[in-house]
Amino acid sequence: MKQVVTFLLIGLCCASVSAKTPKNIIMIVGDGMGPAYTTAYRMFADDPSTPKVESTIFDRMLVGMASTHPHTKTGYVTDSAAGATALSSGVKTYNGAIAVDVQKNSVQTVLEFAKKQGRRTGIAVTSQINHATPAGFSAHNESRHNYDEIANSYFDNRIDGKFVLDVMLGGGWHYFIRDDRNLVKEFKQAGYQYIDDIEKLDEAKTGQPLLGLFGDKGLPWALDSKNNTRLPILAKSAVTQLENDKGYFLLIEASQVDWAGHGNDIASAMAEMHDLALTLKWLEQYVANNPDTLVVLTADHSTGGLTIGANGVYEWLPASTKSLKASPEEIAKQLLPLKQRWTLASELLGFELSQEELQQIIEPTDSKTLFRAICTIIDNRSYTGWTTNGHTGVDVPVFAFGMGAENFIGHSDNTDIAQKVFELLKAK
Repeated sequence: MKQVVTFLLIGLCCASVSAKTPKNIIMIVGDGMGPAYTTAYRMFADDPSTPKVESTIFDRMLVGMASTHPHTKTGYVTDSAAGATALSSGVKTYNGAIAVDVQKNSVQTVLEFAKKQGRRTGIAVTSQINHATPAGFSAHNESRHNYDEIANSYFDNRIDGKFVLDVMLGGGWHYFIRDDRNLVKEFKQAGYQYIDDIEKLDEAKTGQPLLGLFGDKGLPWALDSKNNTRLPILAKSAVTQLENDKGYFLLIEASQVDWAGHGNDIASAMAEMHDLALTLKWLEQYVANNPDTLVVLTADHSTGGLTIGANGVYEWLPASTKSLKASPEEIAKQLLPLKQRWTLASELLGFELSQEELQQIIEPTDSKTLFRAICTIIDNRSYTGWTTNGHTGVDVPVFAFGMGAENFIGHSDNTDIAQKVFELLKAK
Protein backbone atom coordinates (compact mmCIF):
# COMPACT_ATOMS: atom_id res chain seq x y z
CA MET A 1 0.00 0.00 0.00
CA LYS A 2 2.87 2.42 0.80
CA GLN A 3 4.29 1.78 -2.66
CA VAL A 4 0.97 2.62 -4.34
CA VAL A 5 0.43 5.77 -2.24
CA THR A 6 3.93 6.98 -3.07
CA PHE A 7 3.32 6.31 -6.75
CA LEU A 8 0.03 8.21 -6.62
CA LEU A 9 1.67 11.26 -5.10
CA ILE A 10 4.37 11.19 -7.76
CA GLY A 11 1.76 10.66 -10.46
CA LEU A 12 -0.15 13.77 -9.38
CA CYS A 13 2.99 15.85 -9.81
CA CYS A 14 4.09 14.48 -13.17
CA ALA A 15 2.12 14.74 -16.38
CA SER A 16 4.76 12.93 -18.47
CA VAL A 17 7.13 10.08 -17.76
CA SER A 18 9.42 10.16 -14.77
CA ALA A 19 12.73 12.01 -15.18
CA LYS A 20 14.57 8.85 -14.16
CA THR A 21 14.54 6.39 -17.01
CA PRO A 22 15.42 2.70 -16.79
CA LYS A 23 18.40 1.12 -18.47
CA ASN A 24 16.63 -2.22 -18.76
CA ILE A 25 12.93 -2.80 -19.49
CA ILE A 26 11.19 -6.12 -18.95
CA MET A 27 7.62 -6.36 -20.20
CA ILE A 28 5.64 -9.40 -19.09
CA VAL A 29 2.36 -10.60 -20.55
CA GLY A 30 0.26 -12.98 -18.51
CA ASP A 31 -1.68 -14.18 -21.54
CA GLY A 32 -5.38 -14.47 -20.70
CA MET A 33 -4.76 -13.39 -17.09
CA GLY A 34 -7.85 -11.42 -16.17
CA PRO A 35 -8.51 -10.18 -12.62
CA ALA A 36 -10.21 -13.41 -11.53
CA TYR A 37 -6.95 -15.27 -12.09
CA THR A 38 -4.90 -13.16 -9.69
CA THR A 39 -7.71 -13.29 -7.11
CA ALA A 40 -7.99 -17.07 -7.45
CA TYR A 41 -4.23 -17.39 -7.14
CA ARG A 42 -4.34 -15.52 -3.81
CA MET A 43 -6.75 -18.16 -2.49
CA PHE A 44 -4.79 -20.98 -4.14
CA ALA A 45 -1.58 -19.81 -2.42
CA ASP A 46 -3.26 -19.07 0.91
CA ASP A 47 -2.09 -20.83 4.06
CA PRO A 48 -5.31 -22.42 5.38
CA SER A 49 -3.80 -22.82 8.86
CA THR A 50 -3.98 -19.06 9.45
CA PRO A 51 -7.12 -16.88 9.70
CA LYS A 52 -5.69 -14.32 7.27
CA VAL A 53 -5.69 -14.68 3.49
CA GLU A 54 -2.10 -13.74 2.74
CA SER A 55 -1.28 -11.31 -0.04
CA THR A 56 0.76 -12.41 -3.05
CA ILE A 57 3.49 -10.92 -5.22
CA PHE A 58 0.71 -9.75 -7.57
CA ASP A 59 -0.92 -7.78 -4.75
CA ARG A 60 2.38 -6.07 -3.92
CA MET A 61 2.97 -4.95 -7.49
CA LEU A 62 -0.55 -3.91 -8.54
CA VAL A 63 -0.68 -0.32 -9.84
CA GLY A 64 -3.72 -0.13 -12.10
CA MET A 65 -6.06 -1.59 -14.70
CA ALA A 66 -6.17 -1.48 -18.49
CA SER A 67 -8.82 -1.81 -21.17
CA THR A 68 -8.11 -4.30 -23.92
CA HIS A 69 -10.51 -3.80 -26.85
CA PRO A 70 -9.07 -4.02 -30.38
CA HIS A 71 -9.77 -1.59 -33.24
CA THR A 72 -13.47 -0.76 -33.44
CA LYS A 73 -13.76 -2.51 -36.81
CA THR A 74 -13.18 -5.76 -34.89
CA GLY A 75 -15.38 -5.04 -31.87
CA TYR A 76 -14.80 -5.02 -28.13
CA VAL A 77 -13.14 -8.40 -27.49
CA THR A 78 -9.51 -8.80 -28.54
CA ASP A 79 -7.44 -11.79 -29.52
CA SER A 80 -3.81 -12.21 -28.51
CA ALA A 81 -2.43 -10.84 -31.77
CA ALA A 82 -4.30 -7.52 -31.65
CA GLY A 83 -3.65 -7.36 -27.91
CA ALA A 84 0.08 -7.88 -28.38
CA THR A 85 0.18 -5.29 -31.15
CA ALA A 86 -1.50 -2.73 -28.88
CA LEU A 87 0.93 -3.47 -26.05
CA SER A 88 3.98 -3.47 -28.32
CA SER A 89 3.23 -0.56 -30.65
CA GLY A 90 0.47 1.54 -29.10
CA VAL A 91 -1.70 0.95 -32.19
CA LYS A 92 -5.19 -0.57 -32.23
CA THR A 93 -5.66 -3.16 -34.95
CA TYR A 94 -7.83 -6.06 -36.07
CA ASN A 95 -7.86 -9.50 -34.44
CA GLY A 96 -5.18 -11.69 -35.95
CA ALA A 97 -2.84 -8.84 -36.86
CA ILE A 98 0.84 -9.13 -35.97
CA ALA A 99 2.30 -5.61 -35.54
CA VAL A 100 0.41 -4.21 -38.51
CA ASP A 101 -2.38 -1.63 -38.49
CA VAL A 102 -5.85 -2.03 -39.96
CA GLN A 103 -4.44 -1.19 -43.41
CA LYS A 104 -1.88 -3.98 -42.88
CA ASN A 105 1.03 -1.55 -42.72
CA SER A 106 3.86 -2.47 -40.34
CA VAL A 107 4.00 -0.52 -37.09
CA GLN A 108 7.14 -0.10 -35.00
CA THR A 109 7.27 -2.01 -31.71
CA VAL A 110 8.98 -1.06 -28.47
CA LEU A 111 11.31 -4.03 -28.87
CA GLU A 112 12.35 -2.90 -32.33
CA PHE A 113 12.88 0.67 -31.09
CA ALA A 114 15.05 -0.61 -28.25
CA LYS A 115 17.11 -2.55 -30.79
CA LYS A 116 17.62 0.59 -32.88
CA GLN A 117 19.00 2.27 -29.77
CA GLY A 118 21.67 -0.39 -29.44
CA ARG A 119 20.02 -2.32 -26.60
CA ARG A 120 19.97 -6.10 -26.63
CA THR A 121 16.56 -7.69 -27.11
CA GLY A 122 14.98 -11.01 -26.25
CA ILE A 123 11.85 -13.08 -25.75
CA ALA A 124 11.23 -15.82 -23.17
CA VAL A 125 7.85 -17.54 -23.48
CA THR A 126 6.16 -20.87 -22.73
CA SER A 127 4.41 -20.97 -26.11
CA GLN A 128 6.22 -21.39 -29.42
CA ILE A 129 8.39 -18.31 -29.94
CA ASN A 130 6.49 -17.40 -33.12
CA HIS A 131 3.12 -17.42 -31.36
CA ALA A 132 0.91 -14.33 -31.30
CA THR A 133 2.39 -12.44 -28.34
CA PRO A 134 6.14 -12.84 -29.01
CA ALA A 135 5.51 -12.30 -32.72
CA GLY A 136 3.55 -9.13 -31.94
CA PHE A 137 6.72 -7.64 -30.46
CA SER A 138 9.24 -9.11 -32.91
CA ALA A 139 7.65 -9.51 -36.37
CA HIS A 140 5.07 -8.13 -38.80
CA ASN A 141 2.42 -10.22 -40.55
CA GLU A 142 -1.18 -9.81 -41.61
CA SER A 143 -2.10 -13.08 -39.87
CA ARG A 144 -0.95 -14.69 -36.65
CA HIS A 145 -1.58 -18.08 -38.30
CA ASN A 146 1.27 -17.64 -40.79
CA TYR A 147 3.59 -19.38 -38.37
CA ASP A 148 6.25 -20.41 -40.91
CA GLU A 149 6.40 -16.89 -42.36
CA ILE A 150 6.78 -15.41 -38.90
CA ALA A 151 9.52 -17.91 -38.00
CA ASN A 152 11.33 -17.08 -41.26
CA SER A 153 11.13 -13.37 -40.49
CA TYR A 154 13.07 -13.86 -37.25
CA PHE A 155 16.05 -14.75 -39.44
CA ASP A 156 15.35 -12.78 -42.60
CA ASN A 157 14.36 -9.38 -41.16
CA ARG A 158 17.11 -7.15 -39.78
CA ILE A 159 17.35 -3.79 -38.02
CA ASP A 160 20.36 -1.78 -39.11
CA GLY A 161 21.85 -5.02 -40.41
CA LYS A 162 21.36 -6.87 -37.11
CA PHE A 163 18.97 -9.64 -36.10
CA VAL A 164 15.90 -8.32 -34.29
CA LEU A 165 16.33 -10.75 -31.38
CA ASP A 166 19.51 -11.61 -29.50
CA VAL A 167 17.78 -14.19 -27.30
CA MET A 168 14.83 -16.45 -28.20
CA LEU A 169 13.62 -18.95 -25.61
CA GLY A 170 10.45 -21.06 -25.81
CA GLY A 171 8.99 -23.77 -28.02
CA GLY A 172 8.82 -24.19 -31.77
CA TRP A 173 10.74 -27.12 -33.27
CA HIS A 174 7.78 -27.71 -35.62
CA TYR A 175 8.28 -24.29 -37.21
CA PHE A 176 12.04 -23.87 -37.02
CA ILE A 177 13.12 -27.33 -38.19
CA ARG A 178 11.08 -27.97 -41.34
CA ASP A 179 11.49 -29.96 -44.54
CA ASP A 180 11.60 -26.76 -46.58
CA ARG A 181 13.88 -24.80 -44.25
CA ASN A 182 16.02 -25.49 -41.17
CA LEU A 183 16.11 -22.18 -39.31
CA VAL A 184 17.99 -23.68 -36.37
CA LYS A 185 20.85 -24.58 -38.71
CA GLU A 186 20.79 -21.09 -40.25
CA PHE A 187 20.89 -19.39 -36.84
CA LYS A 188 23.79 -21.61 -35.74
CA GLN A 189 25.69 -20.76 -38.90
CA ALA A 190 25.04 -17.07 -38.13
CA GLY A 191 26.71 -17.40 -34.72
CA TYR A 192 23.82 -18.26 -32.40
CA GLN A 193 24.16 -20.85 -29.68
CA TYR A 194 21.41 -23.45 -29.87
CA ILE A 195 20.08 -25.38 -26.87
CA ASP A 196 17.18 -27.83 -27.00
CA ASP A 197 17.19 -29.00 -23.36
CA ILE A 198 15.93 -26.49 -20.82
CA GLU A 199 18.03 -28.18 -18.13
CA LYS A 200 21.17 -27.16 -20.03
CA LEU A 201 20.39 -23.45 -20.32
CA ASP A 202 22.88 -22.63 -17.59
CA GLU A 203 25.62 -23.95 -19.90
CA ALA A 204 25.01 -21.16 -22.42
CA LYS A 205 27.91 -18.77 -22.95
CA THR A 206 27.18 -15.17 -22.03
CA GLY A 207 27.61 -12.49 -24.65
CA GLN A 208 26.73 -14.78 -27.55
CA PRO A 209 23.27 -14.77 -29.20
CA LEU A 210 21.07 -17.63 -28.03
CA LEU A 211 18.25 -19.68 -29.55
CA GLY A 212 16.62 -22.15 -27.19
CA LEU A 213 13.71 -24.34 -28.31
CA PHE A 214 12.24 -26.82 -25.84
CA GLY A 215 9.06 -28.13 -27.40
CA ASP A 216 7.51 -29.04 -30.72
CA LYS A 217 5.09 -26.15 -30.27
CA GLY A 218 4.55 -24.92 -26.71
CA LEU A 219 6.47 -26.19 -23.69
CA PRO A 220 4.91 -28.92 -21.52
CA TRP A 221 2.40 -27.67 -18.96
CA ALA A 222 3.90 -26.46 -15.68
CA LEU A 223 2.20 -29.43 -13.98
CA ASP A 224 4.11 -31.77 -16.33
CA SER A 225 7.46 -30.00 -15.92
CA LYS A 226 10.26 -30.57 -13.43
CA ASN A 227 9.31 -28.95 -10.12
CA ASN A 228 6.11 -27.73 -11.86
CA THR A 229 8.00 -24.70 -13.15
CA ARG A 230 9.95 -23.49 -16.18
CA LEU A 231 9.27 -19.77 -16.75
CA PRO A 232 11.73 -18.67 -14.02
CA ILE A 233 14.43 -20.74 -15.73
CA LEU A 234 13.73 -19.04 -19.06
CA ALA A 235 13.61 -15.57 -17.47
CA LYS A 236 16.87 -16.00 -15.56
CA SER A 237 18.70 -17.29 -18.61
CA ALA A 238 17.37 -14.50 -20.83
CA VAL A 239 18.37 -11.79 -18.36
CA THR A 240 21.84 -13.30 -17.94
CA GLN A 241 22.36 -13.37 -21.71
CA LEU A 242 21.01 -9.87 -22.31
CA GLU A 243 22.82 -7.89 -19.62
CA ASN A 244 25.22 -5.32 -21.07
CA ASP A 245 26.34 -1.71 -20.63
CA LYS A 246 23.75 -0.28 -23.05
CA GLY A 247 20.77 -2.04 -21.49
CA TYR A 248 18.19 -4.45 -22.84
CA PHE A 249 14.53 -5.03 -23.61
CA LEU A 250 13.03 -8.40 -22.71
CA LEU A 251 9.53 -9.74 -23.33
CA ILE A 252 8.44 -12.55 -21.01
CA GLU A 253 5.14 -14.33 -21.55
CA ALA A 254 3.30 -16.73 -19.27
CA SER A 255 1.64 -18.06 -22.41
CA GLN A 256 -0.24 -21.01 -21.03
CA VAL A 257 -2.42 -19.20 -18.52
CA ASP A 258 -4.43 -18.47 -21.64
CA TRP A 259 -4.32 -22.08 -22.85
CA ALA A 260 -5.64 -23.28 -19.49
CA GLY A 261 -8.42 -20.71 -19.71
CA HIS A 262 -9.39 -21.90 -23.19
CA GLY A 263 -9.55 -25.43 -21.82
CA ASN A 264 -11.50 -24.34 -18.73
CA ASP A 265 -8.77 -26.10 -16.76
CA ILE A 266 -8.49 -24.45 -13.34
CA ALA A 267 -5.77 -26.79 -12.06
CA SER A 268 -3.43 -25.98 -14.94
CA ALA A 269 -4.37 -22.29 -14.72
CA MET A 270 -3.28 -22.07 -11.09
CA ALA A 271 -0.06 -23.96 -11.80
CA GLU A 272 0.72 -21.53 -14.62
CA MET A 273 -0.02 -18.60 -12.30
CA HIS A 274 2.36 -20.08 -9.74
CA ASP A 275 5.03 -20.39 -12.41
CA LEU A 276 4.57 -16.68 -13.16
CA ALA A 277 4.54 -15.77 -9.46
CA LEU A 278 7.90 -17.48 -8.95
CA THR A 279 9.26 -15.56 -11.93
CA LEU A 280 8.08 -12.28 -10.41
CA LYS A 281 9.67 -13.11 -7.07
CA TRP A 282 13.01 -13.68 -8.77
CA LEU A 283 12.62 -10.45 -10.74
CA GLU A 284 11.73 -8.56 -7.56
CA GLN A 285 15.10 -9.51 -6.11
CA TYR A 286 16.82 -8.81 -9.41
CA VAL A 287 15.39 -5.28 -9.50
CA ALA A 288 16.46 -4.74 -5.89
CA ASN A 289 20.02 -5.48 -7.02
CA ASN A 290 19.63 -3.66 -10.34
CA PRO A 291 17.50 -0.58 -9.56
CA ASP A 292 17.89 0.79 -13.09
CA THR A 293 15.48 -1.92 -14.30
CA LEU A 294 11.72 -1.57 -14.91
CA VAL A 295 9.29 -4.49 -14.89
CA VAL A 296 5.77 -4.01 -16.27
CA LEU A 297 3.29 -6.87 -16.25
CA THR A 298 -0.21 -6.97 -17.66
CA ALA A 299 -2.52 -9.27 -19.62
CA ASP A 300 -3.56 -8.97 -23.24
CA HIS A 301 -7.12 -10.03 -22.31
CA SER A 302 -8.96 -12.41 -19.99
CA THR A 303 -9.76 -15.95 -21.08
CA GLY A 304 -12.55 -18.33 -20.12
CA GLY A 305 -14.74 -16.02 -18.07
CA LEU A 306 -13.35 -17.58 -14.87
CA THR A 307 -15.59 -17.24 -11.83
CA ILE A 308 -14.62 -17.95 -8.24
CA GLY A 309 -17.70 -19.69 -6.86
CA ALA A 310 -20.30 -21.47 -8.97
CA ASN A 311 -23.55 -23.42 -8.94
CA GLY A 312 -25.15 -21.07 -6.42
CA VAL A 313 -22.71 -22.10 -3.69
CA TYR A 314 -20.88 -19.35 -1.81
CA GLU A 315 -17.60 -21.25 -1.71
CA TRP A 316 -14.35 -21.65 -3.60
CA LEU A 317 -12.30 -24.66 -2.53
CA PRO A 318 -8.90 -24.76 -4.27
CA ALA A 319 -7.63 -27.90 -2.50
CA SER A 320 -8.61 -30.11 -5.45
CA THR A 321 -6.61 -27.88 -7.82
CA LYS A 322 -3.43 -28.30 -5.76
CA SER A 323 -3.13 -32.07 -5.44
CA LEU A 324 -2.60 -33.13 -9.07
CA LYS A 325 0.52 -35.11 -10.00
CA ALA A 326 0.16 -34.14 -13.68
CA SER A 327 -1.95 -31.87 -15.85
CA PRO A 328 -5.53 -32.97 -16.63
CA GLU A 329 -4.45 -33.32 -20.27
CA GLU A 330 -1.64 -35.69 -19.31
CA ILE A 331 -3.85 -37.59 -16.86
CA ALA A 332 -6.40 -38.14 -19.64
CA LYS A 333 -3.67 -39.50 -21.94
CA GLN A 334 -2.49 -41.93 -19.28
CA LEU A 335 -5.98 -43.11 -18.34
CA LEU A 336 -7.44 -43.52 -21.83
CA PRO A 337 -5.91 -46.92 -22.74
CA LEU A 338 -6.81 -48.44 -19.35
CA LYS A 339 -9.96 -50.50 -18.78
CA GLN A 340 -9.68 -50.00 -15.02
CA ARG A 341 -8.97 -46.30 -14.54
CA TRP A 342 -9.96 -45.53 -10.98
CA THR A 343 -6.75 -46.47 -9.10
CA LEU A 344 -4.43 -44.46 -11.33
CA ALA A 345 -6.99 -41.65 -11.56
CA SER A 346 -7.11 -41.22 -7.79
CA GLU A 347 -3.31 -41.41 -7.61
CA LEU A 348 -2.77 -38.76 -10.29
CA LEU A 349 -5.56 -36.46 -9.11
CA GLY A 350 -4.46 -36.73 -5.50
CA PHE A 351 -7.92 -37.44 -4.10
CA GLU A 352 -10.36 -40.35 -3.87
CA LEU A 353 -13.12 -40.28 -6.45
CA SER A 354 -16.76 -40.72 -5.59
CA GLN A 355 -18.88 -43.32 -7.42
CA GLU A 356 -20.41 -40.57 -9.53
CA GLU A 357 -16.97 -39.22 -10.42
CA LEU A 358 -15.71 -42.71 -11.22
CA GLN A 359 -18.55 -43.12 -13.69
CA GLN A 360 -17.56 -39.84 -15.35
CA ILE A 361 -14.02 -41.06 -16.09
CA ILE A 362 -15.01 -44.61 -17.08
CA GLU A 363 -17.34 -43.66 -19.93
CA PRO A 364 -15.17 -41.49 -22.26
CA THR A 365 -13.58 -43.24 -25.24
CA ASP A 366 -11.40 -40.36 -26.45
CA SER A 367 -8.83 -38.19 -24.67
CA LYS A 368 -10.64 -34.90 -25.27
CA THR A 369 -13.85 -36.11 -23.60
CA LEU A 370 -11.88 -37.67 -20.77
CA PHE A 371 -9.94 -34.44 -20.29
CA ARG A 372 -13.21 -32.53 -20.11
CA ALA A 373 -14.58 -35.00 -17.53
CA ILE A 374 -11.49 -34.55 -15.34
CA CYS A 375 -11.75 -30.76 -15.49
CA THR A 376 -15.46 -30.94 -14.65
CA ILE A 377 -14.74 -33.06 -11.57
CA ILE A 378 -12.22 -30.48 -10.36
CA ASP A 379 -14.60 -27.60 -11.18
CA ASN A 380 -17.40 -29.22 -9.20
CA ARG A 381 -15.18 -29.96 -6.21
CA SER A 382 -13.73 -26.44 -6.16
CA TYR A 383 -16.92 -24.59 -7.22
CA THR A 384 -15.14 -23.06 -10.19
CA GLY A 385 -17.23 -21.56 -12.98
CA TRP A 386 -16.54 -20.58 -16.59
CA THR A 387 -18.63 -18.56 -19.03
CA THR A 388 -16.79 -19.37 -22.27
CA ASN A 389 -13.87 -21.25 -23.81
CA GLY A 390 -12.87 -18.03 -25.56
CA HIS A 391 -11.84 -14.53 -24.52
CA THR A 392 -13.81 -11.87 -22.65
CA GLY A 393 -13.66 -8.09 -22.85
CA VAL A 394 -13.05 -7.22 -19.19
CA ASP A 395 -10.31 -4.86 -18.05
CA VAL A 396 -7.09 -6.50 -16.89
CA PRO A 397 -4.70 -5.67 -14.05
CA VAL A 398 -1.43 -3.79 -14.52
CA PHE A 399 1.59 -4.41 -12.29
CA ALA A 400 4.86 -2.51 -12.23
CA PHE A 401 8.00 -2.21 -10.11
CA GLY A 402 11.43 -0.75 -10.49
CA MET A 403 12.59 2.51 -12.08
CA GLY A 404 9.72 4.29 -13.81
CA ALA A 405 6.96 2.12 -12.34
CA GLU A 406 5.04 5.21 -11.18
CA ASN A 407 4.20 5.98 -14.81
CA PHE A 408 1.77 3.06 -14.98
CA ILE A 409 -0.50 3.98 -12.08
CA GLY A 410 -4.24 4.17 -12.57
CA HIS A 411 -6.55 3.15 -15.37
CA SER A 412 -5.23 3.15 -18.92
CA ASP A 413 -5.82 1.65 -22.31
CA ASN A 414 -3.44 -1.09 -23.45
CA THR A 415 -2.05 1.29 -26.08
CA ASP A 416 -1.12 3.75 -23.32
CA ILE A 417 1.21 1.15 -21.83
CA ALA A 418 3.16 0.92 -25.07
CA GLN A 419 3.28 4.70 -25.45
CA LYS A 420 4.71 5.09 -21.96
CA VAL A 421 7.36 2.48 -22.68
CA PHE A 422 8.25 4.32 -25.90
CA GLU A 423 8.61 7.55 -23.92
CA LEU A 424 10.86 5.88 -21.38
CA LEU A 425 13.03 4.46 -24.16
CA LYS A 426 13.22 7.84 -25.91
CA ALA A 427 14.19 9.58 -22.67
CA LYS A 428 17.37 7.52 -22.49
